Amino acid sequence: MDQNRQVVSMLVDNHSGVLARVSSLFARKGFNIDSLTVSATNDEKISRITITTTGDKNTLHQILSQTGKLIEVQCVEAMDPDDSIQRELLLVKIKAGEKMRNVVTSVSDIFKANVVDLSVDSMVVELTGKPSKIDAFLTVINEYEVIEMCRTGVTTMARGSRVLEKI
Repeated sequence: MDQNRQVVSMLVDNHSGVLARVSSLFARKGFNIDSLTVSATNDEKISRITITTTGDKNTLHQILSQTGKLIEVQCVEAMDPDDSIQRELLLVKIKAGEKMRNVVTSVSDIFKANVVDLSVDSMVVELTGKPSKIDAFLTVINEYEVIEMCRTGVTTMARGSRVLEKI
């Protein structure tokens, strides 16, 4: 079975309970959610939900079919990574005394990450980019002592003039 990362974007009615309905559908059908973001859109009545999951083509088809049946879902689409912009935000706190600060700063500069907090014994680095860039940065930075980290999950938008259209 070909398992790969799938990013699904949907426009939904902006009211309470919609996220619970979408996430419970995933749970009932046995679809795992790797990351989930919910955001406002240019229409205050509509929110965008972006879900990253792993599965084969059949799983993706089922996700699109099942979520598309929910009354609150206005549009649902699998986002092709070559035809969309996908970004994520990472905050990572690294143990870095005086001797390690330059090393961590150098690595951060290579990835165009920003040091957003500095204390006597740690640094917080912020990085925004494609999920693969975040993964690569974490691989390198894991050579140092990571105190804590958080990732926002993927948010995505179609390239060019193409937009998700409400049904």
